Amino acid sequence: MRIARKPLIVSAALLGLAGLALSGCGSSRTAPSVAPGRAALPTMERVALGANSCWFKSRDAAFAGYRLAPELNSFSGRPRILVVPAHSPEARPLLVVEAEGNPARLAAYGPLMGSANAARISTDVNRWAAGGQGC
Repeated sequence: MRIARKPLIVSAALLGLAGLALSGCGSSRTAPSVAPGRAALPTMERVALGANSCWFKSRDAAFAGYRLAPELNSFSGRPRILVVPAHSPEARPLLVVEAEGNPARLAAYGPLMGSANAARISTDVNRWAAGGQGC
């Protein structure tokens, strides 16, 4: 039995034309410029560093029973940090702070956002996300 090669030639020609058409479109467009450091990952890196130094390494009483669990290498495009019970790191997070997009959009949720520390958490996270380094 003989296999016809004509459909393969037509397919290759169509693919070549499609490639030329797409490359022509791509050359006229430029990528949008976004300020470096405003994407989700660099933003969450700043938040993680701030939270670690101001909430945990400083032995802040408001966070004494908790532990930081950063999850910055996210394949979902949403790097995040978790605050979990200090003696049960596998437990459900009590606070999740995550970012998405470029420029980053932040979200913070969990039981700690309903506590007396919610306003402080929001203030700290927003400050660190904007580039502030203080506690």
